[in-house]
Amino acid sequence: MRASEKAYQSLHEDIVQWRLLPGTVLAEVELSERLGVSRTPVREALSRLTAEGLTTTKGGRGIVVTDVSLETVRELYELRETLETKAATLCAERGQPEVFAALQGRFESARETLSAGDSTEDYYRLAADLDAALDEQCGNPFLVSTLKNLRPLLARARRMAREHPQRLIATAAEHAAICSAIAAKNPRLAAAATTVHLNNSLAHLLTSKSRQQTHS
Repeated sequence: MRASEKAYQSLHEDIVQWRLLPGTVLAEVELSERLGVSRTPVREALSRLTAEGLTTTKGGRGIVVTDVSLETVRELYELRETLETKAATLCAERGQPEVFAALQGRFESARETLSAGDSTEDYYRLAADLDAALDEQCGNPFLVSTLKNLRPLLARARRMAREHPQRLIATAAEHAAICSAIAAKNPRLAAAATTVHLNNSLAHLLTSKSRQQTHS
């Protein structure tokens, strides 16, 4: 693995997982020492992160981790709803039903394990499997490319729900409903189930963010 890719993946993961918080200054010298690479790969990694919207240049402070504001969350979900409802519709029309039937079963099982207090990390991996299935089955590479560019920002916003297991349990049920509609080859129902899920997710994230700002 190239040094710049190693640096990028490490920093990307730390930002998405909230190990690097909004406003954190990312100094090249410090990062190169921590990551065990020279400053050039770090500079390349930071350039990629800035292009993705995960970092930004702050006058006088250098490069910092971007904030996830209420306005940002709303804007991300406006675009997400447009893209993901279309992806679900296309998958219902073009995709393999058995792929989504299998995912439906996994989400139903995940709902039970989350209720029993199992690790949320397994659920995030399952959600990533659904994303991959939507990408593979929708049959539109331009839509897939746009979604892939958006997902790092979405993943970071969603992680604000990490400490809310009840919302994850509800999310599992909503994901199962999306998969069920796609498996049934029902485009309108797939789009509707996706819209319900995204509106519920947005409402939860906005509430969580508002509470964080109130107590900060």
